[in-house]
Amino acid sequence: MSIPSFFKFRRSLHLIRSSFFTVFVAALSGFFFIHYDASAQGNLLITPRRVVFEGSKKSLDLNLANIGKDTAVYSISVVQIRMKEDGGFETITEPDSDQRFADRYIRFFPRIVTLGPSEAQVVKLQLIRTSELEPGEYRSHLYFRAKPNVKPLGERETAKDTTSISVRLTPIFGITIPVIIRVGESITKVTLSDLSLEIVNDTVPKLSMVFNRTGNMSVYGDLTVDHISGQGKITRVGSANGIAVYTPNLLRRFQFNLNRVPGVDYKSGTLRVTYSAPSDVKPVKYAEAELNIN
Repeated sequence: MSIPSFFKFRRSLHLIRSSFFTVFVAALSGFFFIHYDASAQGNLLITPRRVVFEGSKKSLDLNLANIGKDTAVYSISVVQIRMKEDGGFETITEPDSDQRFADRYIRFFPRIVTLGPSEAQVVKLQLIRTSELEPGEYRSHLYFRAKPNVKPLGERETAKDTTSISVRLTPIFGITIPVIIRVGESITKVTLSDLSLEIVNDTVPKLSMVFNRTGNMSVYGDLTVDHISGQGKITRVGSANGIAVYTPNLLRRFQFNLNRVPGVDYKSGTLRVTYSAPSDVKPVKYAEAELNIN
């Protein structure tokens, strides 16, 4: 090996080591695993946004639609997820205490979906082994994973300098939606506690609270916040939809920014917080609490 070739070889080894580390770190940051209570991510639209089997319901159709301009392929699988106290999610393989997985009691098809631009398809879900279900709630999550677009064999890129190393990272997007099986009557109750208001940088009002859940089922609903002035004027100053507290969690800490509304003084009056069933179902008030900010 000539001296120039030797140094070129050593330089390539150094690039390989550096690139391997860069690819490893970047790959971790480039993988997106998203639990999605809203129903769209990227170019995939899913409705409904959550699946609940209860009562006599034994089957349900999920509608998938590609709202993008390119053909997309999605693989569908089941994952198990734990909700953390801050509302974040992490995957698990074994259920926590008082948690039951639903995957054993559901089946779905197809498991791979190819959607052209503006194309839609139905994924069918069925409840099985119903005789084995005991009273309570079972939950797993369907994971819709976008498969990367791979070039066909034989298709080559323009010739490049073979002494250098090129790395191409392709983010992989994923959406999860909950699949919940409920057996028996719900005795679940929710209360709101630890309400506090903070004015961030003297401009942004941030409201914090804790959801407290008791009983045998998860809860899922929408939050509204009204400001009540000293004169009794009521003004809607905030809302947040699709807030869940999954079993077996007994509490969830939550905070969000309120709107700056002309005429609303966040240094006086009262904030009334209401947690209710989603607007697309029968209106049921789960919990309500007030914070005096005088």
